[in-house]
Amino acid sequence: MHVLLVEDERATARMLAKGLREHAHAVDVVHDGLSACQRLAESDYDIVVLDVMLPGRNGLDVCRQLRLAGKHVPVLMLTARDGTDARIDGLDSGADDYMTKPFDFRELLARIRALGRRRALPVAPERFAVGRLTLDARTRELFVDGAPMPLTAREFALLEYLAQRCGCVVNRREIARHVWDDSYDPLSNVIDVYVQRLRRKIDVPGRPSLIRARRGEGYQLLCEPAVTA
Repeated sequence: MHVLLVEDERATARMLAKGLREHAHAVDVVHDGLSACQRLAESDYDIVVLDVMLPGRNGLDVCRQLRLAGKHVPVLMLTARDGTDARIDGLDSGADDYMTKPFDFRELLARIRALGRRRALPVAPERFAVGRLTLDARTRELFVDGAPMPLTAREFALLEYLAQRCGCVVNRREIARHVWDDSYDPLSNVIDVYVQRLRRKIDVPGRPSLIRARRGEGYQLLCEPAVTA
């Protein structure tokens, strides 16, 4: 998913962003409420992870403005404040979930997955098959014709995004938004490089590639049947 992380403590933001990216999420990071409002006005996100205590505008104000603008992106609020009143303030501002610092990072991942399942848009099951490929979104594992195939976090994120849209042409802008983050350089060939890496891992020698390049349009994952003995 494409995540906006709003956290003023830079060391905490770096740690959270690193962990989320290792689990194949694309993460944009801002450190104050005004920057968060600007990002949310300019871009669409799948999840917002929002700290309460922010410079400029606090997280409660950011969340209220987001809801007043008619945006329904799930918001997971983070705060060092404990107690019932603090949780009520967060939820009443429009947040969908609320976590108190410090927290276990595994719980953060679980809550993000839960918020993803609640969204109006369809969410792929945690384990699903596309032709010869089986992907496990929870463990980030790929099986090709039943055999495990190691992938990096970014390779898995790219393949997962294409697999969820099997047979459809996905343009570069969509791939960059959902698989990369604000560090993506639109002039680079990084998407092509990662597609080539995937081809080397999932294709059968001597047969057409499962990932078809459509000139001027993007990439398309073909849905081939599994190879049988």
